Amino acid sequence: MKTSDLLKKVRKIEIKSRGLSQQIFSGQYHSAFKGSGMTFSEVREYQYGDPIKTIDWNVTARLNAPYIKVFEEERELTVMLLIDVSGSNQTGSKNQLKHELITEISAVLAFSAIQNNDKIGAVLFSDTIEEFIPPKKGKTHILRIIRTLLNFEPKSLKTDLSVPLVFLSSVIKKRSTAFILSDFKSDHFDKEIKIAGKKHDLIALRIKDALEGVLPKIGLIKLKNPEDSSSFWLDTSSKSAMTHYKAMYLKFEDQLSNLFRRSGIDQTIIETSKSYVKPLIQLFKQRELRR
Repeated sequence: MKTSDLLKKVRKIEIKSRGLSQQIFSGQYHSAFKGSGMTFSEVREYQYGDPIKTIDWNVTARLNAPYIKVFEEERELTVMLLIDVSGSNQTGSKNQLKHELITEISAVLAFSAIQNNDKIGAVLFSDTIEEFIPPKKGKTHILRIIRTLLNFEPKSLKTDLSVPLVFLSSVIKKRSTAFILSDFKSDHFDKEIKIAGKKHDLIALRIKDALEGVLPKIGLIKLKNPEDSSSFWLDTSSKSAMTHYKAMYLKFEDQLSNLFRRSGIDQTIIETSKSYVKPLIQLFKQRELRR
């Protein structure tokens, strides 16, 4: 991509994502994601109903009256974006490709983060760590992430979700809020997601395309796997073939949802043919209600 074209795309995404994060997501983002802990703020006189464990006995003895410690939530978060750049995310049948949608959502989350004075970092992965952008603050840093996503060409087209999860657990020492942006077409990452979910606050943003679950009846078609170039023929006019295809798809959906539920991980589904605003707002509201 030419530099001029890249800058135009970066600017377009910046304008749209900053607007959404300021007008729609900012307050809900703040309410939906907790800080990293509690920090001491002040002492005040004991009031009826205050927990006994918060009494500051040193101040109480000195002033000869009961005083308690007041704590405030530490608002600063470390937000990590685990971004799937494998071959299956270079596809899409409707409004946009999966990776284009992922780039927009990443930008919105990043701008929401810096409005709350949070650090933002990114891990681009396939079946290996393609690129690591350490968490920092500031608009310049966010624009770097957007530019990287727009112009990135992965070394591998395959997917292995265990790779970024192990990386997150081993490299990011402080507890973070980590968004996984992927279609989750990967096997054998159950153990890794459970381990990472105990150390970090994981949120799965599942990127889907309408044709993945329902294929149109157009006769014999050749389906190609974008990750390994394998292909097979499918007769979409065959009832038995389509029943088998749908059963495999529903099994995948069920297994994935059960994994997230067992691991205590929030998830939302975002389709390439629909707006991502409503699913994100619903996710934020659900998390806020649990606080």
